[in-house]
Amino acid sequence: MQLNPITDVFFDLDHTLWDFDKNSKLAFFYLFKKHQIKLDLDAFLTHYEAINDQYWKLYREDKINSEDLRYHRLKDTFAAVNRNVSDPMIHALSLEYLENLTAHNHLIDGALDVLEYLKPKYKLHIITNGFDHIQSKKIKGSGIENYFNHIITSEAAGVKKPNPKIFEYAVTTAGSKPNHSIMVGDNLEADILGALDFGMRAIFYNPKDSSIKMKTLEINHLGLLKTYL
Repeated sequence: MQLNPITDVFFDLDHTLWDFDKNSKLAFFYLFKKHQIKLDLDAFLTHYEAINDQYWKLYREDKINSEDLRYHRLKDTFAAVNRNVSDPMIHALSLEYLENLTAHNHLIDGALDVLEYLKPKYKLHIITNGFDHIQSKKIKGSGIENYFNHIITSEAAGVKKPNPKIFEYAVTTAGSKPNHSIMVGDNLEADILGALDFGMRAIFYNPKDSSIKMKTLEINHLGLLKTYL
């Protein structure tokens, strides 16, 4: 079922195109080895991923700033595994983690293939809540920069997803219209509801087949975008 008349496809970056979980694990593996942190990495990451999601939600809602996010997600994770780490060390690890994170650039399975498929047919763009300099490194480092006409960040837009204003900013920047634009993302609240509230169409990338209580187009592999686009 092809969706017409779509002219512009907007992607989320982390967890949708850029494999955050895999790259994050590699970054922490490096840090643990360098600083001789003797913890079970998988157990640490189980806590970190949940805590990181919680703090990103607070960040999207403007309840904390970026420094709070970077500090507390690590502080709380070490606390969850009963490891006391000093504040100076938390700050140092936080900075080093971000620096090392972008040294790894694994993409989600099927990402390159679907970008190659879509590029001749649509204008492609990214909308991300991530930090400007970090997201830029991810996009360039993973070799996907040339697929996109515009990279829209929350810092540039002045608001974060799911605020409709970032979608308005993105669509206007792209020279498109809401009814000719579609958002693809893995976060139901930030990506899908945000886009739908603005009047765009949306496709929920749901690789874990999580149960959702709303009707929306849904895929569990990026290759399935070819069914709709």
